[in-house]
Amino acid sequence: TVLKDEAISVSKDVPAWTSTEIGWGFPDPVFQKLFFGFYTIFPQYYKFHDWFLCNSIYELDSAALQLVPNVLPIGPLLASNHLATFAGNLWPQDSTCLQWLDNQASGSVIYVAFGSSTTVDSQQLHELAFGLELTGQPFLWVIRSDLMNDGSLAKLPEGFINRVSNRAKFVEWAPQEKVLAHPSVACFMSHCGWNSTMEGLTMGVPFLCWPYLADQFCNRNYICDVWRIGLGLRKDEHGVITRNEISSKIKTLLSSQDIKANAVHVKEVARKSLHESGGSSCRNFNNFIQHIKSI
Repeated sequence: TVLKDEAISVSKDVPAWTSTEIGWGFPDPVFQKLFFGFYTIFPQYYKFHDWFLCNSIYELDSAALQLVPNVLPIGPLLASNHLATFAGNLWPQDSTCLQWLDNQASGSVIYVAFGSSTTVDSQQLHELAFGLELTGQPFLWVIRSDLMNDGSLAKLPEGFINRVSNRAKFVEWAPQEKVLAHPSVACFMSHCGWNSTMEGLTMGVPFLCWPYLADQFCNRNYICDVWRIGLGLRKDEHGVITRNEISSKIKTLLSSQDIKANAVHVKEVARKSLHESGGSSCRNFNNFIQHIKSI
């Protein structure tokens, strides 16, 4: 049960989660209340709609999708598939990282990005920095100006930037789909937000999972336990993901041929779902259009 922090399962084929990983779980109680209200009222919408379109792929998410009436998965929906300029970025993209990636070896770069809302304290920031340094790998790190949970500017460990300057690139916001599609990228350290998850798996990039709130824990479970295209980071007894945990998991991930093969397989499944001749997402979208025309 939720009160006892036992595993919560809606189906034997859907990964279970604990009460600390539940969908409305937020560090901020105000947001927690808002999201709880959203989860409570959302089922009532089914009374007023014929179909629900969702950014998912049936072949990768069938067990969960079968639990939702009248849902049509039409993913992956990517900004790169739009002909017009995409206007959904929260910060200006720094495209200089693409030129930097051009100068890195194939399959060598750790891409680190935690979306638009994840925050950390100074101790965790430093452990992440030291962990990346310990790997000896080149890395591209997206450090937002509002990354710190106390509202201060991110302050990296003394001397860190100088020590890694020949193999590191720091940006405030990156053109993520282009980064993930770049041949130099080896893995994606991610908060496991759904958009990032869809982008990463569509590009065939293995994940290092660092979920923060809401559905990100469930997404982590799919990445690690169902699709087997990544590894999860674990906190120590003090609630910190240590430098050694980060370094060792990255090394394990980069050396795993099974995870790399699974990532390539999932990429192919995503690609086929959009194929005009029989792809499930393409077929669902066409059926939706025909339904609209018939009204």
